[in-house]
Amino acid sequence: MSALRVLGRAASINVRKVLWTGVELGLDLVREDVDVKADAFRVLNPNAMMPVLIDAQAGPGADAGTPFSMWESNSICRYLARREGREDLLPDEPRRRALVEMWMDWQGGELNNSWRYAFMALVRKSPLHQDPAQIEAGIAHWNRHMTMLDGQLERSGGPYVLGATFTLADVVLGLSAHRWHAAPIAHASLPAVDAWYERLLARPGFALHGPAAGP
Repeated sequence: MSALRVLGRAASINVRKVLWTGVELGLDLVREDVDVKADAFRVLNPNAMMPVLIDAQAGPGADAGTPFSMWESNSICRYLARREGREDLLPDEPRRRALVEMWMDWQGGELNNSWRYAFMALVRKSPLHQDPAQIEAGIAHWNRHMTMLDGQLERSGGPYVLGATFTLADVVLGLSAHRWHAAPIAHASLPAVDAWYERLLARPGFALHGPAAGP
């Protein structure tokens, strides 16, 4: 049995970040569905949100033999990259690492919050998100944030978000870009995002946990 378990639904964008990271790292991640309202899950994550990672591999010293669990998808991705010593995905050099983490944090906060209302209305068909004015404002907000990403890709001087090297920033932003591409909205013209998206499609982890997994 794999030492690494990911608790959460396959459709969750945050679960998919972790699963794609696992593919990049060559890890055997086992995903399990979970009831986030269950007491046992709330012990693992008091926020009652997916995903949770459980690493059963024995830890050092006083942690030896004790399974390790954590939540927050971007933090899980960082943990796995560090666990496997993948300095390409998460650099050791302070400034390069700070930029990767900056764009990851922007994705988890600003970008994800920009699409929330429109996505819930138009893709998830939530009856609580059907105000036409808020949908229109949400689409504009979403396109404005994706335009910021387009500008960064133009400035990076390479094929990826931070230049020549594929990093965790590309993982988390790539899945957000897929959600934007798949949404039934009027899309801003973003040639740098489109070209980057096509490059990502050549990566097996993105093909599997991006387009093949739905919006």
